[in-house]
Order: sequence, then structure tokens, then C-alpha cells
Amino acid sequence: MIGRRKPIRRAFAAAAFALWLGILLAGAPSAALAHAELERSVPEPNTKYEQSPKEVELAFNEAIEAKVGSLEVLDDKSRRVTQSDPVPSADHRTLKLALPKLGEGVYTVSYAIVSADGHPVSGSYVFVVGNPPQGVDASAFDPHKALGHEGHGAATGLTTNQFIIYAVRSLYYAALLWTAGLMFWGLAAGNRGEALANIRKKWEPIALRTQLVAVLLYVFVHAREILKGYPSSDYGKLFLDTAVGKEWIALAALALLGFLLVRLHPALRALWAGAMLAVESWSGHAAVFSPKYATVLFDFLHLASGAVWAGGLTLLFMLWLKERKEAGRFAALFSKAALLSLMLLALSGVGMTLLFLPSLKYLFYTAWGTLLLVKTGLVVLVLGVGGTLHLRIRKGGLPTGALLRADAALMVLIVVVAALFTYVSPLPANEPVTYHQMGEKMHLSFRVTPNKAGVNELTVKVWLPDAVGAAKSAELRLFSLDRKELGPIEVPIKPFEDTELTDFEGYAKTAYKTEGPYVPFAGRWEAEIRVRDKDDNETVQKVDFRNY
Repeated sequence: MIGRRKPIRRAFAAAAFALWLGILLAGAPSAALAHAELERSVPEPNTKYEQSPKEVELAFNEAIEAKVGSLEVLDDKSRRVTQSDPVPSADHRTLKLALPKLGEGVYTVSYAIVSADGHPVSGSYVFVVGNPPQGVDASAFDPHKALGHEGHGAATGLTTNQFIIYAVRSLYYAALLWTAGLMFWGLAAGNRGEALANIRKKWEPIALRTQLVAVLLYVFVHAREILKGYPSSDYGKLFLDTAVGKEWIALAALALLGFLLVRLHPALRALWAGAMLAVESWSGHAAVFSPKYATVLFDFLHLASGAVWAGGLTLLFMLWLKERKEAGRFAALFSKAALLSLMLLALSGVGMTLLFLPSLKYLFYTAWGTLLLVKTGLVVLVLGVGGTLHLRIRKGGLPTGALLRADAALMVLIVVVAALFTYVSPLPANEPVTYHQMGEKMHLSFRVTPNKAGVNELTVKVWLPDAVGAAKSAELRLFSLDRKELGPIEVPIKPFEDTELTDFEGYAKTAYKTEGPYVPFAGRWEAEIRVRDKDDNETVQKVDFRNY
């Protein structure tokens, strides 16, 4: 019996020790089990600064692991603004990240750290520098807004009803590039034989007349389309009070001025051609994006390169039909200029695409992207034809009719595609988020308006059963589904008196909203909405949405 008592005593002793240890741990100060929390941040969350802050500083309530985790600042395209590493303070409670000079925009501070007790802590918040413009989407290309019109929307696809517009645009771009190219080659080719001079003398006036007709048709059909369904008195407003109307007047005036310059020095004619292309560059998609000087410059180089190719190919083809030997001499000059033009055409096109689109994935979101891919394929074919033509000329041979016809056909196709995709928006249209979910325990409504990167109004409406009572609180957090490593952005929604007639019998409604730059960059997002009732029972609802 005595031998059996020893194991029993040991078991009781072990149980007593475990109980004593549990009481000791339970009675320990709560801070010993606490995780690191953000106590102070500079820049402060959800604030606006007139000047760029010099650094980001995050202060925590306890020490953190200095070599584990991350602190980064993202711009409105979710790109890191600096590759520098954060520097911890001596007590490891503060992290500092030096910043370059930031331009106007919405910026996201994202941190993911590990506290000294080994627990991960993450979060994100936004701040604003200056007065950044609203995010760009298809609505930015809608000229109706300048006239105060609503309900038209920007073109994001192709329809058969727009056939006339696209036909006129094809004529306009073909005439613009053809005429400008002839003027450029008048300066570049100089006096290279009587046959070339006669061809230029014959075709330059024809090109000018074609261009004038094309410009007038271009302006007429687009003005008619914009003002469809509106009074004729708005025509004056369109041409005198909007940027696009003034640019159309400039195009028409320059087209008329060309007739006065056709007999003057080739340098003046080339300068006039450059002015025509510059006006077109300033009135296209390039004028909407930032930095404007870069997009407009790329667009001008793109048009000028196309003009040199189109004008030179026209002269070469006409010479080939009339005087083969002189065509061979001109072909040596044209082949070099054409290859250089095609290289500039490709480089400027890539530059504009990278500036227009947040990522290359957007090529698959709209008809614009599809047409650009088609155009890219055609340019690759042109490079093949042009390279073959160049090699043939270098070996002393004459350009063949088949190569010239293939080059001309590809040029026509590229001009037509360009006319189409310069009318279609590069970016998809954003639609406001309007989510509503009915349920036995809760009805929930969530809105984001206008649902663009930048400042939005976010609204949450909650209906709880009368037996439960009105909601005690609601919290809203946004997670980036494209950058899952980023911490959640806390959105400070506050109750407001909702006057909309959205009541449900047997349910008590509570409405919350806020306005600010809480969607800092375009992409896929998840809204996490946490609702607490008066008994602190929590219901969580998640809503996915995206913007461009």
C-alpha cells in the first residue's frame, strides 16, 4: 500500500504545480502578452500635405525585430517610391524610411513587422501630397463632360453604327500622314532628279486638297456625334469653350494655310507639317495622361515617323512606275529612313503604352488593347518587308513591285487600325460599386463612388432585426488583392443620417460613410465590413470589387 501511495503523491504534486503555474501566468501583467501596436506615425494617416514629407516614421509601443519585416511607400500605381531600407532606432521601437521628393499624388504606407515577442503586425494607411488629379479611366476621354452633357459615355468598343466615323477617321489619318510625309521628304530629298521633282509638284497639291476635305469631314462627323440630341446652340460652346473644339479650329486653319506654303521653301513646308502633327498629338489620348510632355512627345514622334514612312513610300512607288533607275537611287535613301522611322514608331508606341496603361494586363481588357496587338503584328510584318527591301537595295538590286505593294498594303492596314484604336479608350470604364445582400440576420449595402483610384465616397448601410436592435458599430477595411503582402487600410467610416427610402419592415437601419483617398491605386480590392450589435456579437461580410 505504501508503495502505491508514491505515484499518487507525485501525480497530486504535478497537478498542484501546474495549477500554481497557470495562476502565476494568468496573474502576470497583460503587457507581457501584448503585441506591438502602432502608437504614432509621420506622415499621419488620411492627411493632406502641401509639401513632400522627408521621411516616414512609425513608432510602436514596444520593441520590434529590426531585421525582419518591411516598410514601404507606394505611389498611385502601386510602385515603391524608394528602394531604401528602413532604419530602426536604438531602442528598436521606431522605424524611419527616408523619402525622395514626392510629387502630387496619393501614397500608401504599408508596414509588416514582427514584435519582440515574435508576433507579426501589419497595416496600411494613405496620405496625400498636393492636389492630385482624379484617376484616369474611360470617362477621361468623354468630351461631353466639357459641355455639361451626361449619359453619352466614352467609347470602349466597336459597333457597326460607328462605321462612318471610323471611315472618316481612316481618311483623316491617311491624309495627315501622307501630306506631312510629302512635305518632310521635300526637305530631305532636295533636288534628286527631275522625275522626283515632277512627282512632288503633281502630288503635293492633291495631298493638300485631300487633307483639307478629310479635316472638314473629321470635324463635322465628330461634332455631330458629340452634340447628337442637343440643341444647335451648343455648337458655339463646343468650338469656342472646349479644348477639342479649339484644336479642330487650329487643324482647319493650318490645313488652309498649307495652300499658301506649297510653293515656298521646303523648310517652311516641313515646319508646317510638323505643326499639323503637333496639333493632332495635343488633341489625342496623349493629352490626358501624365506626364503630359512625355506622352505628347511620344505621340508626335509616332506620327512623324509614320509620316516619313508613308510619304517616302508614296514617292518611291510613283518613281518605280515612272523611272526605275531613279527609283533605285531614291530607294537607297528611303530604305534607311524607313527602317529608322519604323524603329522610332515601335519605340514611341511602346513608350505611350507604358505611360497609358498601369500594367500590360490592360491590353486584354479593352478593344484598344486588341487593336494595339493587331497593329503590333502588322508592324512586325512591315519590319520583315522593309528589311528584305533594304537588303535587296544594299546588294544593288531594284525594289520589286511585290515588295512595294506589300509595304503599301501593310501601311494602309496600320493607318486603318490606328484610326480605330485612337478613338477607343485605352482604359476600361469604371462603374460605381453598388453591393447589396439580404439575409435573415443582417441586410448589408456597400457603395464606392465613383470607384476610381483616389478620392471616393464609401458608404455602408446595415439593417439588423428589431429584436436585435440597431448596430452598435461598423468597421471597414480594404485589402489589395493584387498586393496581398500589404496590410489592410483602415477606413474611418462614421454614422450619418440617411435620407434615402431604403427601410425594411422589421429591421433597424444604421448608415455610415466617409470620403477620402482610401483606394490609393487601381486594381482588385476586398472590402471587409465588421458589424457589431449591442451585445458585441460580430458579423463579418466581405465584398470584392475592382477599378481601372
